Amino acid sequence: MSNSQLAEEIRRSVRTALAEDVGSGDITAALIAAEQMASARVITREDCIVCGRAWVDEVFAQLDPEVELLWQVADGDRVSADTELYQLRGRARSLLTGERAALNFLQLFSGTATRAAYYAGLVGHTQVKVLDTRKTIPGLRFGQKYAVTQGGCHNHRIGLFDAYLIKENHIAACGGIAQAVAQARHNSPGKAVEVEVENFAELQQALAAGCDIIMLDNFNNEQLREAVDLNKQQQNPAKLEASGNVNQHTIVGIAETGVDYISIGALTKDCKAVDLSMRLSMDKD
Repeated sequence: MSNSQLAEEIRRSVRTALAEDVGSGDITAALIAAEQMASARVITREDCIVCGRAWVDEVFAQLDPEVELLWQVADGDRVSADTELYQLRGRARSLLTGERAALNFLQLFSGTATRAAYYAGLVGHTQVKVLDTRKTIPGLRFGQKYAVTQGGCHNHRIGLFDAYLIKENHIAACGGIAQAVAQARHNSPGKAVEVEVENFAELQQALAAGCDIIMLDNFNNEQLREAVDLNKQQQNPAKLEASGNVNQHTIVGIAETGVDYISIGALTKDCKAVDLSMRLSMDKD
């Protein structure tokens, strides 16, 4: 995704988050005098990879541009529990109204980045690239995919528009792997074409069709090694992606078979939000 796409996504997602949280107005914050000023600090209660600064900045830019933020960390930083992430100063009402939306973004994206870093670390001794999938939280795909990169993993296609992933039902509807790949090349020259295969007969067809990437769905490790060897024998080898039954217990063995990519839905669909806390201090007269 481009920087301009990400910037627009940040603005959109923050508008949505504030609309659903603040609605017609924060009636609890309105209990505080409008002129009351305050300071706050946000800490993490657990070790994590930080991610989401731009979303936090945008929350307060949309709520109250006069709120000042001072960051102590950058996206991608590894921090330990009790680390101060940023400080705020401004109207108490604004700090309190924006607290939850800002923390929601920061804790989710930091959780995604932290999980990605964990998986990347498991296979750091190999050349494999760990990829995310489209199994993201609805409405937050761009943010989660950004977070995956901050944790040291990589993005698969963003959506259904930027690359082909031809699966079983597509193959059946098109009349076969060769026909599906040929039609994809005709429709969108230059876009990556990936085909999912479930056995060696389909693998041979995908190799013959000349696709760019072949997803090896639920191949065991022995089959993955055989597929890697077969691919090396081709004049124009494809990139090989392993998918299915990938978790913290199986990923190292899969990576050591020599595949190019491993895709893991759990990077984004099973992530645990990082525990964060904001501590507020009111200015005294």
